[in-house]
Amino acid sequence: MNRCRLLLAVVVTALFMTACGGGGGFDPPPPPNSISAALTPAAVMVVQNGEAAIATLHVTRESTGPLNITVSGLPSGVTMELAGGTSNDQNLSFSAVNTTQNNAGSHLGSITVTDGQATVRVPVTVSVAIAAAPTTVAEKTSKMFLSTSFQPADWSYQFFMTNRAQRLADLSQLGPRHINLQPMDGATEKLNPAQAEPLDFSKMDAIVQPVLAVTDQSPLLQIYAPTWMWVNGDPGQGMKDATFNQFADYSVMLLKYYNVPAGVTVNGTNYKSPSGQRIEWWGIFNEPNLTALTPQQYVQLYNLTAEKMLAVDPSIKLVAVELSDWGSEHTRYLPAFVQGVTQPVHALATHYYSTCNQRDTDQQVLNNTPYFADHVRYFSQQMATNPALANLPVWVTENNVNADFSNNGKSACNPSQNFVADARGSSAFFAGWRPTVFAQLMRAGAESLHHWDYNADQQFGHVDGSTGQKLLSYWLDYWLARYMTDEDGVEILPVQLSQNSTVEVLAIRKPYGAVTVMIANTAVKNTTDNNGTGAPRTVVIDTTQLGAFTSMSLKTIDATTNILLEPSVQFSNPATPQIPVALNGYGVTFVELTP
Repeated sequence: MNRCRLLLAVVVTALFMTACGGGGGFDPPPPPNSISAALTPAAVMVVQNGEAAIATLHVTRESTGPLNITVSGLPSGVTMELAGGTSNDQNLSFSAVNTTQNNAGSHLGSITVTDGQATVRVPVTVSVAIAAAPTTVAEKTSKMFLSTSFQPADWSYQFFMTNRAQRLADLSQLGPRHINLQPMDGATEKLNPAQAEPLDFSKMDAIVQPVLAVTDQSPLLQIYAPTWMWVNGDPGQGMKDATFNQFADYSVMLLKYYNVPAGVTVNGTNYKSPSGQRIEWWGIFNEPNLTALTPQQYVQLYNLTAEKMLAVDPSIKLVAVELSDWGSEHTRYLPAFVQGVTQPVHALATHYYSTCNQRDTDQQVLNNTPYFADHVRYFSQQMATNPALANLPVWVTENNVNADFSNNGKSACNPSQNFVADARGSSAFFAGWRPTVFAQLMRAGAESLHHWDYNADQQFGHVDGSTGQKLLSYWLDYWLARYMTDEDGVEILPVQLSQNSTVEVLAIRKPYGAVTVMIANTAVKNTTDNNGTGAPRTVVIDTTQLGAFTSMSLKTIDATTNILLEPSVQFSNPATPQIPVALNGYGVTFVELTP
């Protein structure tokens, strides 16, 4: 080894030993600066009325310098500001300053805290609640009622032949008024006066007679032309009798069978209803616009049939048009009727469905709903041009999510597709959709909303047509009728609503003073959802303008509802004027306030 290198090594070693020894040396390096933070509460709810929600940020750190606190990920229109506190406990004020933004729902943000040396991020969940403030001065009154429907036919007439007592009790419990009866294929096949064999009312009466015994005992019997009246049995080819006397005489035959004590005699044989219970409401034809009948021909058919029926029983009430109302059909069909009708009319009726394609997304179905109310208003506008029709009610005698049905396994509306039953007619989606439709139609002035139909499947039924099991749609309409309608009418109260794109809020006051606020959630979680779960929404009801109430009840119907049991009601006393209502997805909540 080179002497110079050895001497250098000795010197360096000596210096190192001196530095590490006991005679002085280096201080250990300081620990790195640390910082942590926590937010209380970790979830913040802000209401779209500008009111602030306060949360406290607790910071633990080594340093004493100023803190810089920022936030990211908040929805547009929601802000966070510092609202005082100590150096390590900062109050944060969250508010929805721009209520025009479509920002309702839950959002995950991040709060960043730094003291210049270290940084920490704290997650924050911000729930933006919709503000709803009902007012006391009624904007209008409504006598709207809810009902259901039956279609006596080959595939359905046996319903009351099994567990009759229980099925009648369930129908009575639902409480529908003016139940819609629409006899079709099978039930009317053997009611041709020209046939050699005796007439057979049995399939029709298998449904009609039980219905005559329940609820208001006042159904609406819609008269449709049986297959034997059409050219080649096809409604698209027109009626065999272009004078429509065959249809009018057939209608008179049904009227005599049910309403005339002596019944009706056909080909020497007498027929009469076994119950003797008369039918007051009669619908002349069903969905004429889906047949070869022109608007002018329908007016001719109506005038002739009404004249002949009223000559037999002047006390009956007649419902006209029964339109399959989609596209521009209302403008094609209604003006001709309004201008040409000469016989008495007691109500005009129409039918609404949101889709005829099971593949449509939830959002597409919802987008197709607002036109219902627009068309009802059009009905009223047209009726106002004829003094004889000006004050008549508009009834919606068919309504459901999807109008499609199976045609030998294929979709009737989309023949290239296999038919798939649309579960949205009885799922949680229905619990948001039907109340939304109800609210919009009530405001538009409709006076009935008939479900189509009672004994069917998951797409259409109130109950399962085979088992009689109640579906979610049954309980939804059961409570919708009890909370939001009254035979003496209800007052519709205006609601100041901060956002209405994903929720429907309707407030009504009953004659005895109770106010019910209905909140329906139709917020879609994903744009591609088809019978999805929906997205959460919270609505805060401000009852300040309504005054004091002694009690409050809440009922929610959603995906958690047990259809085997009647949904329970929660009772409480309103402690503050602000009542938050949270729906975790599609559904509805009724809040009843009793003075």
